[in-house]
Amino acid sequence: MRNNYYGSEISGKITSINPEFHAIKTPDDLYSALKKIWCEYSCAPRMRSNWSENNITLGQCSITAFLAQDIFGGKVFGIPNDDGSFHCYNRVGDYNFDLTSEQFGGEILDYNCQHEQFREKHFANSEKKLRYEYLRSELEKFCRNI
Repeated sequence: MRNNYYGSEISGKITSINPEFHAIKTPDDLYSALKKIWCEYSCAPRMRSNWSENNITLGQCSITAFLAQDIFGGKVFGIPNDDGSFHCYNRVGDYNFDLTSEQFGGEILDYNCQHEQFREKHFANSEKKLRYEYLRSELEKFCRNI
């Protein structure tokens, strides 16, 4: 079954640089694993009331993008939201991918955005850092059980 995130067609052109996550070789592998891990707890608190099993990527963007950066390298960029926050996605080499794009339904986002995001700024929010650590820990467990 084909995954339905932005950039999924280039998944095989991006490969893991982090042997710690031995079961994750491509963004498709990461997406498939995260579909089993994303939950209401890993969702941004301001969005939790709208999170559901039918919209598992909602509120997961920054922690997912920084975790993907840990595995594939590259940079994290952000698309400005109306509230001043950013929707985060990944760029590795010349390729953009957004594992949490499904939360926007059919809305087309501008992935040519040049607003680089840094984990130090995002993780200054201790709640966000805890959600990232939770997601990373659950992925580590997933990889150990493969």
